[in-house]
Amino acid sequence: MKNLLGLVILGCILTSSVALAEPSLIVVFPETNYQTSSQKIFFLGTAPPDGEVLINSKPINRSKAGHFSPSFPLQLGENLFTVRRQNQELKIKVIRVNTSPELPQGVAFAKDSLTPAADIARLPGELICFSAIAPPNANVSVTLANQTIALSPQPQQAQLPNNLAALTGQNQPHAQFSVGNYKGCTTVATAADLGKPQFQLTLNGKTITQPGAGKIQILSRAELPVSEVTVESGVARTGPSTDYSRLTPLPKGTRATVTGKEGEWLRLDYGAWINSQETRILPGAIPPQTIIRSVGYRQLPGATEIFFPLQVPVPVSVQQSEKALALTLYNTTAQTDIIRLDDDPLISRLDWQQEAPEQVKYTFNLKKAQQWGYKLRYDGTTLVLALRHPPNIGNTRRKPLANLKIVLDPGHGGKETGASGPTGYLKKDVNLLVSKLLRDDLVKRGATVVMTREDDKEVSLAERQAIISKEEPAIAISIHHNSLPDDGDAEKTKGFAAFWYQPQAHSLAIFLQTYVVKKLGKPSYGVFWDNLALTRPAAAPSVLLELGFMSNPDEFEQVVNPKEQKKMADAIAQGITEWFKSVR
Repeated sequence: MKNLLGLVILGCILTSSVALAEPSLIVVFPETNYQTSSQKIFFLGTAPPDGEVLINSKPINRSKAGHFSPSFPLQLGENLFTVRRQNQELKIKVIRVNTSPELPQGVAFAKDSLTPAADIARLPGELICFSAIAPPNANVSVTLANQTIALSPQPQQAQLPNNLAALTGQNQPHAQFSVGNYKGCTTVATAADLGKPQFQLTLNGKTITQPGAGKIQILSRAELPVSEVTVESGVARTGPSTDYSRLTPLPKGTRATVTGKEGEWLRLDYGAWINSQETRILPGAIPPQTIIRSVGYRQLPGATEIFFPLQVPVPVSVQQSEKALALTLYNTTAQTDIIRLDDDPLISRLDWQQEAPEQVKYTFNLKKAQQWGYKLRYDGTTLVLALRHPPNIGNTRRKPLANLKIVLDPGHGGKETGASGPTGYLKKDVNLLVSKLLRDDLVKRGATVVMTREDDKEVSLAERQAIISKEEPAIAISIHHNSLPDDGDAEKTKGFAAFWYQPQAHSLAIFLQTYVVKKLGKPSYGVFWDNLALTRPAAAPSVLLELGFMSNPDEFEQVVNPKEQKKMADAIAQGITEWFKSVR
């Protein structure tokens, strides 16, 4: 998953060839002066298989080919490592940084610990919370709008691991030492620009004051701003940063009332947050609300389009489940008495209900469990939902994939090299090589294959997503090879993995994972729901496959073996063929 950048090379110039020009000791990760917050790190490299390789005078395990990936604990600060083989030696410094705020010395607040850290806006009566890190036993308070809010020391709480911990099986919370963590909240009843809060700290008879970093505004409920999405697909999230989970993207033209702000993020009236750079404020606009009456539809050659005539474009969310797709309109009240929907290749019935005030839900009950993609757009003030019909799956033994278009995405490319193996062989190169083998196999089976790249060039994630949206394939497969976060066990971790995001891709991910693992006798790394750029497209079932670990010394030999590459491509092609048979 992670790019292992920077090569530490002694004795030869390394190219993206598996064979080395001359015997040499090589460490491709970590590069010297590498910084990490992990408690341990693995070393990835190779040397001729004869003789020992020592790291800090200790012999390490190596594969038959001489590759290695041992892990070592890290102390906070600088960690010095000496890698030696015979008369060759590499010195590598790894710096473990402390991500926990440090308690200040003396009468002071910890650096950058005062929150809110950015300008915020809230509704009247809504909680406004403050926090600071200060020495134990201090008296800490905040002055805001002629009121003083005491900040109290907080009890110990659990610290959550980051999302990458799910890839190493170490995603358990652990207790966080919270001495010096002070918090408190207040409310303000009327609209006002309150400016910056003033923090005060008293300890041992000494007092300091320090302004907060962010200004605080209380919005007027009668004059709330209205935003409009200006990009094709506005990214809606559960909170005010990219750390928060994604919700259904908002089509261009969507309008919503802004009920809060935090830095450059806007909170919309239905609860989602969006970056202000993807919107514009409509001066003088009143909070957008609409009624909906009848719903229309039309059948196209490959899709059914459902039309939702609205007075203004309002926020929307989509939820897929087995044999159903539900669409929810917010800030909407139903006046619906009649809907026409004739027999349809995809839809068995359309149900609707007013789930809550100003929230209408439409449920499309489908004839089959497998869904093939959808698109959302606003045409003026009419929301258009296009549901794709099942593809015409070939049924001949010679050309079982006839009539099917498949997008293949070889991961990385150009400057985006991806992870490297112990010899420096780059992920981008093996991704492309296996993708071409897979393409040729799929074409022999009758498929039309579209590649996102056919040579070593950089293709952005947005461009890859756009290709899937434009081509509307039956399926999209992104080909990758894996590596681990810094604290992963690279010596032991190996296997084939499948990643999905949209529920319509779950069946394909599970099927290919099971099929390839059984067909090739490979270890299973697992099936993951993952918010990846190449699993997010909704226009077609989109799956990302990790074919093996570049960071595992033994599996790397299979990854770069031409016979094994051909076997892998054949197994994926046959798995795709069998999956289409299963959903016919």
